[in-house]
Amino acid sequence: MKLFGTDGVRGEAGTFLNASLAMRVAMAAGIYFKKHSKTNKILVGKDTRRSGYMIENAIVSGLTAIGYDVIEIGPMPTPAIAYITESMRCDAGIMISASHNSFEDNGIKFFDSYGDKLSCEAEEEIEKIYLDEDLITEAQARGKSIGKAKRIDDVIGRYIVALKNSFPRELSLSGMRIVLDTANGAGYKVGPTVLEELGADVVVIHNSPNGYNINEDCGALHTKDLCEHVLMFRADLGIALDGDADRLVVVDEKGEIVDGDQLIGALGAHINERGLLKGGGVVATVMSNQGLDDYMNECGLELFRSDVGDKNVLEIMKRNGINFGGEQSGHVIMHDYAKTGDGLVSALQVLALLLHKKEKASEALRPFKLYPQKLVNINIKNKKPLDKIDGLNLVLKDLEDKNIRHLVRYSGTENKLRLLLEGQSSKELDEEMDKLIEFFKKELNG
Repeated sequence: MKLFGTDGVRGEAGTFLNASLAMRVAMAAGIYFKKHSKTNKILVGKDTRRSGYMIENAIVSGLTAIGYDVIEIGPMPTPAIAYITESMRCDAGIMISASHNSFEDNGIKFFDSYGDKLSCEAEEEIEKIYLDEDLITEAQARGKSIGKAKRIDDVIGRYIVALKNSFPRELSLSGMRIVLDTANGAGYKVGPTVLEELGADVVVIHNSPNGYNINEDCGALHTKDLCEHVLMFRADLGIALDGDADRLVVVDEKGEIVDGDQLIGALGAHINERGLLKGGGVVATVMSNQGLDDYMNECGLELFRSDVGDKNVLEIMKRNGINFGGEQSGHVIMHDYAKTGDGLVSALQVLALLLHKKEKASEALRPFKLYPQKLVNINIKNKKPLDKIDGLNLVLKDLEDKNIRHLVRYSGTENKLRLLLEGQSSKELDEEMDKLIEFFKKELNG
């Protein structure tokens, strides 16, 4: 049984990710973490999905059953779990969230005692424990060894202080008007608080979570309302978070979305100009635009590419001693301030850039032109191995002969195939994408 995808355990709540699976995964993870336990405490947080109650209680039951003490902190951003796990000296941290997915889904993400996401090897070991009935039975505590749980509601203050410390002390957001879309998600409390405490005039939208409206026509994946509010309130910037607040999408003062690669380029160059960039380069993924590569070269920097996923970006960053990287989709990692992608840390660095440059967002955040690029997601019935699809090599060879860069991959969290084409002509990309979609629909949905 395959539990882990590209970002933890994720699936529809109540079917794949039901209470019994959540409890057993927690027991397996607890057994794994016990091997290196120092404090016998594990932190558990969640986003605002209704199913979070069910999964949280199941996880607490699983952890206390094998003797762990659990600290529950309620709805908090994923990067906050990473930070607070290390800050409170816990053996591990667990975040209950399906990130940008709709409310029907949920997920379980794990962090080690340093606030880092688990390696693939660690996930594989947890999966083995999960399947080992004898080990699960033997590990269950009895008598005074059974763990306890308590809820703490004031840890949000620790995270707010950490966020404010990531913003240059000589700067203030006084005089800036910002529209913030919290996606009815985990950042609905901390996001407005931080921006207001730093002096901004904040217009907050989609910050009334009811358990079902997380990411619903709002947040980082649905920016129509944000764009309209930026224009309506004549704001300097629009900021959209996703459901667990680890992703950022920026809208400029003209109500237009800033491309994720342009944002990475602008931030990378700015950090370098201020002498704060380490490792002589920036990390992005194979999805990133060739224009970013060209711009980094112009700045005297190297662009390192990783596989898709912020965990993979971070791995390349660590390997090369680099402190900045990100994904086109909005996961931006400022490793001097955060262990993983953090939408609010990244937003504060964007605001610092605007203040330092004394430029409007439409000018400062688009430092280079993008190559035409087309990205399409196809719903599929089965994930047939790509190397087993007859004729695919010839289709991709034809694209390469036309100087079209391509990327074909399955989503690690949904039944979707992701297609990316990049080239010199938008018209040609449209034509080739139509052919590619028709080919895969026939092969994977036939």
